[in-house]
Amino acid sequence: MTTETDNRHIRTALELAEAAQSAGNPPFGSLLVLDGSVIQTSENTTVTDEDITAHPELKLARYAATELSESERAECTMYTSTEPCAMCASAIYYSGLGRVVYSVSGSSLPRVRDDRGIDISCDEVIERANGTTVVDGPVLESDGLDILRRYYASGDRD
Repeated sequence: MTTETDNRHIRTALELAEAAQSAGNPPFGSLLVLDGSVIQTSENTTVTDEDITAHPELKLARYAATELSESERAECTMYTSTEPCAMCASAIYYSGLGRVVYSVSGSSLPRVRDDRGIDISCDEVIERANGTTVVDGPVLESDGLDILRRYYASGDRD
């Protein structure tokens, strides 16, 4: 169940996605929230870093695993502009984050791009690993889809 707080943080994730696009990267953004405060943000940098794994969710899971205690990670929520892919969902599982909230579902991506991704939901990755991370979404999906549509319709992408 999502709340107005979830909506506010998803809006921030969508702003981060737009910032990623402005910097020349695909429009994906994420943030970590602990005890009501944003503790870290990240944007997709796959193009500018020339690193196909530079997804914001993976970078934040890595941050959480190295900078937060196990109990802090369990209390942490990741808000993200798009449902984490299988790679990122695995990192979320291994880092022990307590919750993930996303805007655009992975099943909605084919509506806006030719999706070459692995068709496994974040929730399924967590479930198959017997993880405890709660996955909620989509939240404000039409807003997230608008950002993705503009990006993929522009033709200015890899």
